[in-house]
Amino acid sequence: MIGQIRGTLIARQAPEILLDVGGIGYEIQVPMTTLYQLPELGQPVTLLTHFVVREDAQQLFGFAESADRRLFRELIKVSGVGPRLALTLLSGMDAADFARCLQRDDVAALVALPGVGRKTAERLLVEMRDKAGDWLDELSPESAARAETGKPSAHGNDQRVEAEQALVALGYKLTEAAKLIAAADAAPETPSEELIRLALRIAGGAKG
Repeated sequence: MIGQIRGTLIARQAPEILLDVGGIGYEIQVPMTTLYQLPELGQPVTLLTHFVVREDAQQLFGFAESADRRLFRELIKVSGVGPRLALTLLSGMDAADFARCLQRDDVAALVALPGVGRKTAERLLVEMRDKAGDWLDELSPESAARAETGKPSAHGNDQRVEAEQALVALGYKLTEAAKLIAAADAAPETPSEELIRLALRIAGGAKG
């Protein structure tokens, strides 16, 4: 099991990044909540990882926060939730946001994410509530406070372009992503992560 990796960030194209570790390039899939926290290309990066081995592929997933990795590991234990869907969930919300969903039984926030139907969302809330103690303890003080207050996180600064790329990585077509960001009608200085939240909220309302 590869539990942590440190290297130089040499490429990133959501949801995948490439780290140079001693001359070897490791392709790592990361949620958008981690991508926002990465430095510029050429800078060192340390990530916690989860290694998935299948008959047809070997995949390495990376996380900036231990709570996000722990939540990812718990999510893929839920029936019908594989690594891809777990990555989508953690791209739309980090561990603190997911904790808030549990506290509020917020099915709508989960259904707004691509690939998450109402039945899956309801099953996630039921099954993950019982496991919450396993990963909530790993939230940083700042994230724990956000889980309680509902204050959104703010990472990254590429704003609309990055927000559109994130929505595409979540499964939306580029034209759909552009329309959702435009519909958010947010101020120019709005962080990309908040733009994504607004767009997903709009998408969730359209589903309803």
